[in-house]
Amino acid sequence: MASLDLTTARNAAESGERYQQQTRILCVLFFFSGFPALIYQLTWQRSLFLIFGVNIESVTIVVTAFMLGLGVGSLAGGWLSKRRGIPLLPLLAVIELMTGAFGLVSLPIFDRVADVTIGLSLPATGLAALALVTVPTLLMGATLPLLVGHLARCSGKLGSAVGLLYYVNTLGAGAACLACALLLFPFLGMSGSIYVAVAMNVTVATGALAAQWFANREGPLPLPRDATVAQNPGLRYGPVLALAAAGGFISLSYEIFFFRTISYATGSSASAFALTLSAFLIGIASGSRRAGEHCQTLGHDDVVRQLINVLLMGNFLGIVFLPLLDHLAWIDSGITGVAMLLAFLVARCWGALLPYLAEISIVPDSRAGMRTAVLYLANILGSAAGSVLTGFVLMQYLGLVAIAATLVTTGVICVLTLIATLSMPPREKLQRAALATAIGLVAAVAIPRMSAQVLENLQWKGAPSARKIVDVVENRSGIITVTEDGIVFGNGMYDGRFNTDLKNDTNGIVRPYALSLFRPAPRDVLMIGLSSGSWAQVIANNPDVASLTVVEINPGYLALIKKEPEVASILTNPKVKLITDDGRRWLRANPAQQFDAIVSNSTWHFRASATNLLSAEFLGIVRKHLKSGGIFFYNTTDSARVQRTGCLAFAHGARFTNHMVVSDEPIAWDFRRWRRVLESYRIDGAPIFEMARERDRAEIDNLVSWEKSLRPESAQTADRPIEPCPELLTRTTGKQPVTDDNMGSEWLHFIGLE
Repeated sequence: MASLDLTTARNAAESGERYQQQTRILCVLFFFSGFPALIYQLTWQRSLFLIFGVNIESVTIVVTAFMLGLGVGSLAGGWLSKRRGIPLLPLLAVIELMTGAFGLVSLPIFDRVADVTIGLSLPATGLAALALVTVPTLLMGATLPLLVGHLARCSGKLGSAVGLLYYVNTLGAGAACLACALLLFPFLGMSGSIYVAVAMNVTVATGALAAQWFANREGPLPLPRDATVAQNPGLRYGPVLALAAAGGFISLSYEIFFFRTISYATGSSASAFALTLSAFLIGIASGSRRAGEHCQTLGHDDVVRQLINVLLMGNFLGIVFLPLLDHLAWIDSGITGVAMLLAFLVARCWGALLPYLAEISIVPDSRAGMRTAVLYLANILGSAAGSVLTGFVLMQYLGLVAIAATLVTTGVICVLTLIATLSMPPREKLQRAALATAIGLVAAVAIPRMSAQVLENLQWKGAPSARKIVDVVENRSGIITVTEDGIVFGNGMYDGRFNTDLKNDTNGIVRPYALSLFRPAPRDVLMIGLSSGSWAQVIANNPDVASLTVVEINPGYLALIKKEPEVASILTNPKVKLITDDGRRWLRANPAQQFDAIVSNSTWHFRASATNLLSAEFLGIVRKHLKSGGIFFYNTTDSARVQRTGCLAFAHGARFTNHMVVSDEPIAWDFRRWRRVLESYRIDGAPIFEMARERDRAEIDNLVSWEKSLRPESAQTADRPIEPCPELLTRTTGKQPVTDDNMGSEWLHFIGLE
């Protein structure tokens, strides 16, 4: 009998050791499986922006489509997890190889789909995005329930299995975000990043097959019978699904809220999304891991208490997020680190929800994988709802402060619902419900009062040049602020000034006045971007312009322009047609539209998605919309790479101040024509120059004297007002042209290389 007990104990020990070894292998594989998944998401999101445009609708569509694919894929994984005869590791290898195969051809597929889908309605666009990412996201979503079902049957602890696997996979995804921001996107571009992701898919598949080969040599791992691990769940499955959906809604809403805040604080840096997502995902991973450990070591009642406590802490952190940023903004760039730390902590709290719910509601039997898949799907559906409602509705009608209060209130409701559903002593229920209610009341009062100057402080960060913000427009397209001296900022970055006075040129307004210098009779003009409306006002009042079409992605500028007498008349000018859309998308959707001149005064070549209006591919799109002899006049913000790209893309061109003017025909520089136009220029009936005044005549003489820059004997310097392309190309030798794939300076600027 003793010998039998000893043998049984030895077998159990060996089985346990093999289980731990296989768990470690699965964790390593699942970590590196999460890595390429996020590389794909970030790269495909960028690629899809080229198709659908860079606006909140596109962001929401892409994120929602990606998450729904993951959710439906989890159901497929749950169904497969019930088939014990299916070998787990080879199946994981097949999933990785299929994902990698799609990734390898994904960018060319997206390019082809772009030609078919352009001009579709928003619902049709959403369906197209969903169709594009369905196959890979289905495959990615299937892996979690497959592995959870396997580990739960081995360990008898569902919450521990969910927490562990969710942790390693999400940690890999968070690491991928950092890698994209710091290494892959800056140095490899979109195509190179995809190749890295494909290589990792192949590596994970190879590792899974190797692990299966070694496992086969040792024989099958014995699994406990369902009856020996089954336990009575403490919470009904129906309410748990609702709580999982609510948790997903709140988590995704916080992610969008954090991204909006950090993007504003960084002046809409390209890296803001990747860094925010990284901090958030690593927080989710950390919370999931901690919850998994608690599920492994604590009893049912203590798990319930931990769940409530962690959600209460998450709501408290939601209260202090904006007030801390408001009062610590003086630490300058360090405030971004503070924001990311707080995002990590909030995500850590809400990331614990799924493992805890799995532990208290799902029996770790043969159906555990499928039930986990349904729970995960509920969480995903809630996340998708958060993306849509927060991205489309809350961001449109509420500012950052109001959204923060709304999210905390929603989180408190979630906690109160959980408390009401759980079986707890009445006194303890009452105490925790009172604490949750108090947090909700504090949020409603404290967040608005303690965050009153958050936009102003995040924009200036204690700089000596700080100016008072007198007007703010917050909508789903971004945050626009205006200072007391008429400077306009878009998402925390300089975006123009209310000024059309050429004699007091504080905003480079000479550039739109120069349109007639490059092109005789520019009758039909397209302008991409509106901002303060100053450029549109100048161009619309050019005596040779018959029509001005303005495409602006953020309609919030119209509300500001309406208040400014200097530019308000463009809203009623019969020459002007205002369109709300992404500029690149609009051009592709209207191939028949052609213009004498296309003007783009986009700011800062390193801002997020600025490449979409500066790349060689975009210049090719513009070319198709120019009439014979037409010009493209666009801002380079002094980027040598952008300037070189323009000279390489068009046969003729020159730098004019910090703009490029390019054309496929020789540019008709005519300074006499420009003088005549300047002398006759009137805005709202008032002349720009009084020719009877000597000072005004001298100002025109000075501008016309810029003709000397075009003469061969002029000084070959980069600071002269006009620099022809042959000389510019010599000056910028060795500079890499800007393309959609390399994304220009957006990522290199963040790490200090451009």
